Amino acid sequence: MHIRAHAILCSARPHGEVGVIARLMTADHGMVAAYIAGGRGRELRPVLIPGNGLAVDLRARIPSQMPAAKVELTISRAPFLAEPLPAAAIGWVTALVAASLPERQAYPALYDALGALLDAVCHAPSARGWAPALLAYEALLLREMGYGERFGAGADGQRMLDGGAWEAVLARFDALGLALSRYLLADRRGDVMGAREILRQRLGRMAA
Repeated sequence: MHIRAHAILCSARPHGEVGVIARLMTADHGMVAAYIAGGRGRELRPVLIPGNGLAVDLRARIPSQMPAAKVELTISRAPFLAEPLPAAAIGWVTALVAASLPERQAYPALYDALGALLDAVCHAPSARGWAPALLAYEALLLREMGYGERFGAGADGQRMLDGGAWEAVLARFDALGLALSRYLLADRRGDVMGAREILRQRLGRMAA
């Protein structure tokens, strides 16, 4: 197996002395877990930050084997991690995607929307500019994972925000959080939902 693709890094956990197992979201191959030799070394540490865009070269002898990956940085979102709200949003959405998506099933709509959401988080003047996009992405993820149209498309979040009702946006944020916890993260509530709680606390301060 040999795959070359653009990817969004969603998680990177240590493996062995210096290696990393990364979960990489691609448009055509879905979520791919790969081993990156030297991933904790000085050269690759600033590259392997969740949210970064990468050009990846994946190789495995057989399709069922975890591939080894070589990566190059294409989009760095690391500078925005110095800001509390963008850092919390990037940490939450990448953890959510890494925990929710099955291996090697393509979801091109989710891939494109994730890239757009991360760009919005990094470049909007404030969280009011990207909060509706975050709600829309969570609703899209629920639908793509098979939970129908019951959660809507997230457009209500933008209409509420246009009307100045930030509290209503937070209420939808809480409602979607319950759905994600129940349907997608039932066995991962502690570690993954903890990232969402950090984001919720920081967004809540905007209403104070």
